[in-house]
Amino acid sequence: MEAIKVLFICTHNSARSQMAEAFLKKTGGDRFAVQSAGITPGIINPLAVAVMAEIGIDISNNKTQGVSELLQKGELFEYVIAVCDKAAGVCPFFPGSAKRLDWSFEDPSTFSGTWEEKLQRTRKVRDEIQAQVVKWIGNFKFRKNSSD
Repeated sequence: MEAIKVLFICTHNSARSQMAEAFLKKTGGDRFAVQSAGITPGIINPLAVAVMAEIGIDISNNKTQGVSELLQKGELFEYVIAVCDKAAGVCPFFPGSAKRLDWSFEDPSTFSGTWEEKLQRTRKVRDEIQAQVVKWIGNFKFRKNSSD
C-alpha cells in the first residue's frame, strides 16, 4: 500500500504544524508520508519543543520550511491540512487538487504571560492537535487485501 501524502500548514511552521506532523508520524506510522510547512517559516517554537518533550516526542532538531519551497519542488499531496487559528484570519493556501481540511488551533507564538502560563496553554493546543490527528486517522479504512 502506498503511503497517503499529507501536508500540515500554518503561519510559521514553528509549532502547530510541527506538532501535527509529529503526531501523524507517530500514530499513523508508514501509512502516511507527512510534512509540514508555513507561509513565513521561522524557528521551532521552544514552547512546542518543551510540551512535545513532556510526552516523549523530540522535535528540537526539526527544521522549518516554507510552502513556496514545496511548490518549487513540485510536491503533491493527497491532503493539505491547515492548522491555523481561524479567529486570527491568516492561513496559508497550497494550490493543487489535494483534499483541504481546516483544523483551527490557537497559535502558541501569540501567548502571553509567564513561561509556565504559556506552557499550560501550549499543552492544551498539543492535546487538541493529538486528539484531532487520532480522530482523523480513525476515519481511514486501511485494508491488507481486498477480502478484508
